[in-house]
Amino acid sequence: MKLTGLYIFFLMLSCSALAQEKTFPGFVMDKNTHQRLAKVYIYNSRTDAAVYNNNKGEFTLKALPGDTLFAALQGYAVDTIVYKGQNAVYFQLNPLFIRLKEVKIIGSMPNPKEQHEKTLKEYKYALDRGSSKDLLNLGGGGVGLGIDAIYNLLSRKGANARRLQAILEKDYKEQIIDFRFRPEFVHRMLGISDFELTDFMQQYRPTYEFVLAASDYAFIVFIKNNYKAYKRNRAALRLKPLPQPVIEQIAP
Repeated sequence: MKLTGLYIFFLMLSCSALAQEKTFPGFVMDKNTHQRLAKVYIYNSRTDAAVYNNNKGEFTLKALPGDTLFAALQGYAVDTIVYKGQNAVYFQLNPLFIRLKEVKIIGSMPNPKEQHEKTLKEYKYALDRGSSKDLLNLGGGGVGLGIDAIYNLLSRKGANARRLQAILEKDYKEQIIDFRFRPEFVHRMLGISDFELTDFMQQYRPTYEFVLAASDYAFIVFIKNNYKAYKRNRAALRLKPLPQPVIEQIAP
């Protein structure tokens, strides 16, 4: 009888916890422009459930107080919120910009490959101490998580966790490309600016693998040879406008 009573007690506690799970609305905005962002990946690390928000930047999600929620969009830093039971939540995403001073390329720029290997180690670092609350970085901009902390919380290897990991990996690779293929350097090599500079860099952006492997000389040759191709046909690789995004619901 005592065992049965104990079982009922824990069952009641479990039901009580489930009853606290709320479905709440939220929205996502660009922290700098305050414009709402669409096609943002919203993820609950406890349940491995995720949704994309709609064209108005809005979404609904279920969570328990204490759950860590993520908002991820390519081209933006991931934002995190610890849900406290409020009726609505909102995320503010910071654009990923790499602002570098003018530097000499030969002999003075950090090796992208070494930078890549260092960051991969940070990605894979497993934090052994404390709960998810210990992983929070508190600052003037609110609550955020380091990349190692995010990966530790995603260690369940669920389908939606892997999707979030893929977004993080892609953004990291884009930043490595931006680190080397930056406007001030291309301008100095080719003497072009404004629309021509932007258009050329969009059409002839190097791959991540090439950026890691190319020597300084090979990288300069890559830029000059591609600029010759660009001058022959300035619209050869110009991308067509993106279609309207399709909003999808992801099964937990």
